[in-house]
Amino acid sequence: MPANPKYLNPSFWPRFAKITAAIIGSYFVSISFHLALASWFNRPNVIITTAYSGFIVWVVLMVVTFLAKSGLKIWGLYLLLTLFFSGLIYAGQYHNS
Repeated sequence: MPANPKYLNPSFWPRFAKITAAIIGSYFVSISFHLALASWFNRPNVIITTAYSGFIVWVVLMVVTFLAKSGLKIWGLYLLLTLFFSGLIYAGQYHNS
């Protein structure tokens, strides 16, 4: 039974945007989130926990990427989240140093 054509992306760029957002964008969000936690809480404990929870968060964000309608919108969301968590990293290092 073939896939319904209305659910398929005929163009290269929407597919490329979703695939790169799933792999690269979700990785950036996952790592920046855990680094933000490490800058505010006990760093060694968070870094050790990142070995497991970082992979889980990355995979969940990959699934969310492919559930989204637009690859560009999810890229924008991931970039905003990465910038937000980067701001938390900066604030945590500034406040705790």
